[in-house]
Amino acid sequence: MSAVVVDRSSWGRLRVTGSDRVRFLQGLTTVNVEQLADGAHGWGAILNPKGRVLSVINVAHVGEAFLIACEASIADKTRALLEKYAVMDDVVFEPITGPAYQEWADPVDVWRAPIIDGANDRSRDELEPQVEAMRIRAGFPRYGVDVGEDNFPFETPLAQFLDYQKGCYVGQEPVFRVHAQGNSAKALRALAIDGSDAVAAGAAIKHPAKDNAGTVTSSVIDGDRVIALGYLHRTCWTPGDKVDVGGRAGVIHELPWE
Repeated sequence: MSAVVVDRSSWGRLRVTGSDRVRFLQGLTTVNVEQLADGAHGWGAILNPKGRVLSVINVAHVGEAFLIACEASIADKTRALLEKYAVMDDVVFEPITGPAYQEWADPVDVWRAPIIDGANDRSRDELEPQVEAMRIRAGFPRYGVDVGEDNFPFETPLAQFLDYQKGCYVGQEPVFRVHAQGNSAKALRALAIDGSDAVAAGAAIKHPAKDNAGTVTSSVIDGDRVIALGYLHRTCWTPGDKVDVGGRAGVIHELPWE
């Protein structure tokens, strides 16, 4: 799989400064900001008090500031959430504009690659099929498509970044409670579906153990098949299991799917 350069110029980006920046972000996001070394970045979420995902964000530590990035579709919402909680804190939010990009060598890089300021003449639109295929293989959830306010972070690949040793943050209690009980009801998985005709979001997934096993959230044609993301019930999410998607055969894959 060849590397792709993905344009991130349209994403919402904010520089967060001020003496309370670490404490503020530590108490609002799932990212363990206190442990984020200078030059490092991490993915996480802003949750509501019930533990549901309000925004998916990237937080990068750059010197005396933190850079927050998110999809363009939730940029205004994310800034509004930050400002809502910053009532008594010494924090300043400065918008960042201009070109930016990521470079993905493989599906793991979708999560690992930093967002780099500057132009790259190889940048491709994030909705191009090759880019979308890499995103789906990584399990990176598009907000409003694969994740939203009805979802917990542990139902998605954001689970890999949840730090259960971290102190209190908004939405922590329900997230920790489900983790302790080990009973997430559903999880996002990848699917390889026979045939090259498109599969619509919302398509039902059937499993030998359960007819209403889940639904497709997003998909893309990948050669002579379709690859997709979909939520599957905990009794039906085992990688390698065969499923039926709209009368077409499919196989479940773990995420990331390399």
